[in-house]
Amino acid sequence: MIREDLRNIAIIAHVDHGKTTLVDQMLKQGGVYRDNQATTERVMDSGDLERERGITILAKNTAIHYNGVKINIVDTPGHADFGGEVERILKMVNGVLLLVDAAEGPMPQTRFVLQRALELNHRVIVVVNKVDKPDARPYEVVDEVLELLMDLNATDEQLDSPMLFCSGRDGTASYSPDEKGEDLRPLFDTILKYMKAPEGDPDAPLQMLVSTIDYNDYVGRIGIGRIERGTMRQNQDATICNYHENKPNKRIKIVSMYQFDGLSRIPCTEARVGDIIAFSGAEEITIGDTITDPATPEPLEFVKISEPTLEMTISVNDSPFAGKEGKFVTSRQLRARLYRELLKDVSLRISDGETTDEFKVAGRGEMHLSILIETMRREGYELTCSNPRVLYKEIDGVRCEPMERVTIDVPSEYVGAVVTKLGQRKGDLIEMNPIGNRTRVIYSIPSRGLFGYRAEFMTDTHGEGILNTIFDGYAPFRGEITMRFTGSLIASEAGETTSYGLYNTQDRGQLFVGVQTPVYEGMIVGVNPKNEDITVNPCKKKHLTAIRSSGADEKLILTPPIIMTLEKAIEFIADDELIEVTPKSIRLRKRILNTETRLKWQSKVKKGIVGN
Repeated sequence: MIREDLRNIAIIAHVDHGKTTLVDQMLKQGGVYRDNQATTERVMDSGDLERERGITILAKNTAIHYNGVKINIVDTPGHADFGGEVERILKMVNGVLLLVDAAEGPMPQTRFVLQRALELNHRVIVVVNKVDKPDARPYEVVDEVLELLMDLNATDEQLDSPMLFCSGRDGTASYSPDEKGEDLRPLFDTILKYMKAPEGDPDAPLQMLVSTIDYNDYVGRIGIGRIERGTMRQNQDATICNYHENKPNKRIKIVSMYQFDGLSRIPCTEARVGDIIAFSGAEEITIGDTITDPATPEPLEFVKISEPTLEMTISVNDSPFAGKEGKFVTSRQLRARLYRELLKDVSLRISDGETTDEFKVAGRGEMHLSILIETMRREGYELTCSNPRVLYKEIDGVRCEPMERVTIDVPSEYVGAVVTKLGQRKGDLIEMNPIGNRTRVIYSIPSRGLFGYRAEFMTDTHGEGILNTIFDGYAPFRGEITMRFTGSLIASEAGETTSYGLYNTQDRGQLFVGVQTPVYEGMIVGVNPKNEDITVNPCKKKHLTAIRSSGADEKLILTPPIIMTLEKAIEFIADDELIEVTPKSIRLRKRILNTETRLKWQSKVKKGIVGN
């Protein structure tokens, strides 16, 4: 049976090419809202972190109705660190809308998500978005997309993919860049005409692949996926099985079922082949499992998710301020929360560390790991984390390291500074092309060579540069790279900072703390421009005499401190430093807090007696 009343599509693109904004307009014109209903921008970015950062982190489902056809839409992340979200939901759809910015053209993540879609033989509709931008160049972008399709060995049918020209912000689409559309009807018509309708036997034994996991306090874990075969009914007995993992099948009962409609989940009692549904009743369900009929437990193959490339150590907070601000502070609570994250994030790897208080967390990139830590922080967890380390591989007896393909768009006058810095970090120039008054530079560089570079990059390009990276395989180890050329200013004693102490400290470098900030011995209070650590006392008080008055402190002019976000802190810290993360604070510290002990250890490192 072919379900002509249904289409399942995913919207894929590079970060900030307008996926979520286009979905907003599709929902408005798809009849989801009343005519007078107040709506919010980027409604699919429902998480606090997503709205704050302006990026999509988790793939989400919605659905609209057009000309009697239900169109299930999956909005996906565009950032390379969340590529695992895109990889797994592609098994849930029959085709994709590939969004490409009319000015930027295909970017690294565009190549990655398109390659995954082509491997699954999905049909592709190319949408050149943001055609209303002043620097739009739609004709050149169309040629670049065709080159990309040929480069990825697309089939003849995929090379003939229809191309539309949209303004996601205005909610218009047209078949030509020279004509301005009035609404999104051309896009909807193309979806109905070109995208394959789901097909399968509704009377065959049930078979459904779980692509996403949600959680609800009332019903527990919720599985989301597409029915590949058969019909699912409420209160039906079923079996969980897995194609890749060698674990026993488990009998379950489908307790409740929901279909997606607009921004809501509508309870239902029956769903047929092709429907994307959410269901509860399987407490041990995980991503990649197959729900089948008990009589024929035939699992479906799940897409192989790319391996992590970076690792951090997350451990219990053992600083002098431990337990003062957090709600969950023990290793047991930390362990339970980290392993719970594995249930919904297939790109993450977590293992126990060398002690019971440490856990090794591996992910796709710095942002992938920082989002996890920030989420835990907001939930009330208190922890410390190390700087990221790359995961090496032994390939044919050669030690190899992960590489990144870096695409940089900068004003032409700043190219020299960028090329110099990337060359110092063992980067190889692949391509350099002018685009208007800007230059696009493409490099292949070790993943570890990018640690701490983003802040430098924004400084070197005066905030006008755009840097995008994507994993580009493994290559032989390229030797040592000096990534940090600055030192730390370290507090020598515990107390509360004073304006007098900070005034005398700021001559040594830039500060991370302001007046009346509690500090402890070994805490990093600033950055030294020279590549050496300096012990300072920001708590020092002016001794009052008959001549000096306490009011003299008010005349001291202090430079405003640098506010360290979690991402900045991860980029800044060295191997012998840690980040203390609590719901209220982010502090930087040395691993060894005691000054005397730390200096003895550093002396042994220099002499080669102990490792770093």
